[in-house]
Amino acid sequence: MDNYIGRLLDNRYEILEVIGTGGMAVVYKALCHRLNRLVAIKILKDEYSKDEDFRRRFHTESQAVAMLSHPNIVSVYDVSRSGDIDYIVMELIEGITMKQYLDKKGCMNWREALHFSIQIAKALEHAHSRGIIHRDIKPHNIMLLKDGSVKVADFGIARIASAQNTLTREALGSVHYISPEQAKGGRVDNRADLYSLGVVMYQMLTGRTPYDGETPVAVAIQHINGNLIPPTRLNPNIPTGLEQIILHAMAVSPDERYNSATDMLHDMEDFRRSPDMVFQPATAAPVRPKQPAQPRPQQPRPQQPRPSTAAQKAAYSAGTRRDAPEKEPAEKKNTAIIIGVIVCAVVLIIGVIAFTSLRSCSPSEDPPETSDASDQLHTIPQFVGEFFEDIDQSKYPFLKFETEEENSDMEKGKVVRQSLDANAEIKGDRTILLTISLGPKTETMLDLTNRTQDYAEDWLNGLKMSLYIQVEEEFSEDVAEGKVIRTKPEADSQIASGDTVTLYVSSGKEPVHVPKVIGMSISNAINLLRDSFDVDYEYVNDDADKDTVIGQSIDPGEDVPEGSKIILTVSDGPEETEPPETEPPETEPPETEPPVTEPPEVTIQYALQLDPLESDSTVELRQGNIVVCSAGVTAGQTEVTLSLTGSGSQYYDVYINGTFDKIIAVDFDAG
Repeated sequence: MDNYIGRLLDNRYEILEVIGTGGMAVVYKALCHRLNRLVAIKILKDEYSKDEDFRRRFHTESQAVAMLSHPNIVSVYDVSRSGDIDYIVMELIEGITMKQYLDKKGCMNWREALHFSIQIAKALEHAHSRGIIHRDIKPHNIMLLKDGSVKVADFGIARIASAQNTLTREALGSVHYISPEQAKGGRVDNRADLYSLGVVMYQMLTGRTPYDGETPVAVAIQHINGNLIPPTRLNPNIPTGLEQIILHAMAVSPDERYNSATDMLHDMEDFRRSPDMVFQPATAAPVRPKQPAQPRPQQPRPQQPRPSTAAQKAAYSAGTRRDAPEKEPAEKKNTAIIIGVIVCAVVLIIGVIAFTSLRSCSPSEDPPETSDASDQLHTIPQFVGEFFEDIDQSKYPFLKFETEEENSDMEKGKVVRQSLDANAEIKGDRTILLTISLGPKTETMLDLTNRTQDYAEDWLNGLKMSLYIQVEEEFSEDVAEGKVIRTKPEADSQIASGDTVTLYVSSGKEPVHVPKVIGMSISNAINLLRDSFDVDYEYVNDDADKDTVIGQSIDPGEDVPEGSKIILTVSDGPEETEPPETEPPETEPPETEPPVTEPPEVTIQYALQLDPLESDSTVELRQGNIVVCSAGVTAGQTEVTLSLTGSGSQYYDVYINGTFDKIIAVDFDAG
């Protein structure tokens, strides 16, 4: 069992259980007894706690993260040391890592990947603006919450950019996601995080990392060399514009990447608004539909100016990686040309001799037979992404077309998949199966009002439509706390794959603001409070005027739930004092005082005036919580006679159907 479980740090944080282990520290779930909330606590591992360098790095991490405040970054609450334990207290995230999500799902559709990528880029934009580089962006450090939001966690090797600390003595992040400059142990800046984000996007869309190998060194070398397989070769459903953003972020040279997370976000937002867009370099030709490759004469490639804008760099990067031939030394090229000429000459001579021999041996002048059609080579075109109705099948006599349909994120009528790979070479005739998009899957929105939030989220997730679920809390007088008030889209609306659904969930009734009633008369105070509070009062002797409120149990200005009980303290006037006793003169006989007698109680018939009532009701007179008398009244009745017994002046609370109405004073001495 872990030695820290059950331990209380700083007499405040109770360690409950282990929830994660990193390279330098262990993360625990803990209970903060002071604020009564669950938190995450990261404690430096025992083997590092005595190393001053590691302890310094640990505190540098916590100080760096404490500088950040952003909805897409895990918050830090506290940094402390308890005895020999160095620890930081962080926000506890209820969710899963992106790695766990990808392990379960494989890969995402481009809309979902873009939704997460934009949030990660916003987190990096905020961190970079504070001079902090994460240096370890990977799916393991990205938390996915139930509402579809993202939080970037674990700045375990983050460093203040101005510190210029390269940390060449240790591995930086996971080798599958590090930038080329990190792999070489060079100095890094914010563009290293953008490279890692590009790798994460690549994996989200293809289900695999761009580089892999048997050893970490082998993977690092691939990052440095940069022979990247374009993601569309692994997943043809990736839009061109999104691929260009990934390739731009993953340029080997930092100078060819986005200059900042802000620039990358700008391109992401542009693409999200126009998913069919393609970023173009300044001198690029208009984008045309893909056609089967045609032979063309070799011509010198014209020199194009370097692109300058973020979008131009993306298009330049995408184009040059796919099309630019590798340069060869001039001497090798000349040698190859000479050898080629010699081989062609020999083949030509042999061909002439063979043709002449055949002609001389032929018994007739019949033309030679042509090769069998089954031996002809054909190149499979790229049909994915094109509208099926636009494909001219007569151009491909060697193909027999078959189709099937399914829902997808592609526009209705476009080809989603093809059974024969594009650009593959085949002999003879073949059958090709094209999968045609029916458009995004649609469902009818269920009426989720008055359902619990968990029920609503489970129903939406059960549709398996990659919906983005957002939760907004609102006060409600009618809907219980934790239940759905309304949804957007509304019930019976059509929702499609990738849509955003907002759940408006009740946070209960809106709190009531407590007014100040001290100094008011008791009747005015009750009239002000009775609609929102359960009012009670008690009389005490005081120098204040009789029936004046001199205290209230809830302080003015507080916000409390509607219906809360409030007790008012009311002045009954100063306490009566008896005159001092005087002794009679000795010459006079002592006078005897008559016994003090209480005034006799009398019974009177009191006519209580009422406002016209809308229905038959019950009227009660109360003193405190004691019901003195009651009577029934009919609708429209404005007066009721009550039999009261008492002496002197008495105050009564009038209640109608159990609800306070007013205070009356009855003078029994007056009859």
